Amino acid sequence: MADEQTVYFERIVIGGSAKLVAVDATTGIEVTVIGPANGSHAELQKLALAKLKARIAREKS
Repeated sequence: MADEQTVYFERIVIGGSAKLVAVDATTGIEVTVIGPANGSHAELQKLALAKLKARIAREKS
């Protein structure tokens, strides 16, 4: 079975901006991305997940 990663997302809209926080459940590593409030939630999640994976890889090396 492939190992799965549990990631929690929280989206906060402040004025015209949306802040999306992604937290890896295993490591507790957290990253934040900011985009337009009327932007795609899925795109912000995709960006945050890529940033989180890069951060986890950097921490392991």
